[in-house]
Amino acid sequence: MASENIMPPFPAQRITLMAGIGLAALVLMTLVGDQTLLFLIGLAMGITLYHAAFGFSGAYRKLFTERDMTGVAAQMVMLVAALLLFTPILAQGEAFGHAVTGSLAPVSLGVGFGAFLFGIGMQLGSGCASGVLYTAGSGNIRTMLVLVFFCVGAFWGSLNLGWWQTLPGIGAVSLTRTFGWQVALPLQIGALAIIFAGLRRAGWTMRPITEWPNGLNLAALLKGPWPLIVSALLLALLNWATLLVAGHAWSITWAFTLWGAKAASILGWDPSSSAFWSGGFQEAALGRSILMDTTSIMNIAILLGALLAASVRGTFYKRLPARPGPLLAAVIGGLLMGYGARLSYGCNIGAFFSGVASSSLHGWVWIICALPGNVLGITARRRFGLT
Repeated sequence: MASENIMPPFPAQRITLMAGIGLAALVLMTLVGDQTLLFLIGLAMGITLYHAAFGFSGAYRKLFTERDMTGVAAQMVMLVAALLLFTPILAQGEAFGHAVTGSLAPVSLGVGFGAFLFGIGMQLGSGCASGVLYTAGSGNIRTMLVLVFFCVGAFWGSLNLGWWQTLPGIGAVSLTRTFGWQVALPLQIGALAIIFAGLRRAGWTMRPITEWPNGLNLAALLKGPWPLIVSALLLALLNWATLLVAGHAWSITWAFTLWGAKAASILGWDPSSSAFWSGGFQEAALGRSILMDTTSIMNIAILLGALLAASVRGTFYKRLPARPGPLLAAVIGGLLMGYGARLSYGCNIGAFFSGVASSSLHGWVWIICALPGNVLGITARRRFGLT
């Protein structure tokens, strides 16, 4: 009886589960060394994201429309945990004999505008970058459409990035290098604590983030749902593992930019026509298999991890909405997120989560600019029939 409780309830879900396991095994057979470890980390990320429905767009929507700070509180726990894990490693600059670098990026008007666009897009697309990955992986057809246009928007942004980089800015600022880690670490944790206390004092409500909705047992571990705090801590730990293995923190949207460029090349686009793609790292990445790209490997793994988790739970597949409004919102949301992420050097993961964990001022500026975009995006959702 216990074994029946932890198996997918329908034959179609079991077939999907077997197919997902087969695909994951096939990809693993092509990988070597650190790539294998990063793929396994990505699988764990996909499962973790899905089993707690750990997203950013929904958390901000509840924050502004229902005065519910539960999801945001979980993000704060994740950030504090990541700061504690990242800071000593980044302070020494190496791990296991190889260099490690934080997610540092410039602060500029272009970055702020890109984060604002991303904020609008994540509400129209009903998911952030990580949310799009795990929701698409779990079989949501509308989110797959968002993912396609996310790639289009990211590629489009890469073609225009040179102009946006000419706007005024102050360059990359590391709080650790500026103040020392002894000041930067408590400064950032203190800022998160003040924000948390301020929201609570102002009347925002919060549901428990530590309770297992259906009790803690084997079925709950394998099928979910998980408490938000479990996913928050696991995501911080998995991001730290990415830093140790890859030498850099978790990122997502570079791969979408690359996928869009590869599709454009197939359609006849000439990479030499773009300054962004005609030299250095970008040109080399465009000429290689995506399985040679760290971010692409992890994104594929997250998709497969979510597929496995959804199949085990028996919830894989959500059909396309019949109404045109949500479909149009998916297209616009994907384009805005892709374009905005390219301008702002990342998304809710690469810019915000990994940026703050790396004590980058850019990470804090990103979220300050993205939140007003979320407010505008929430208002726009009604026009597209999104609930």
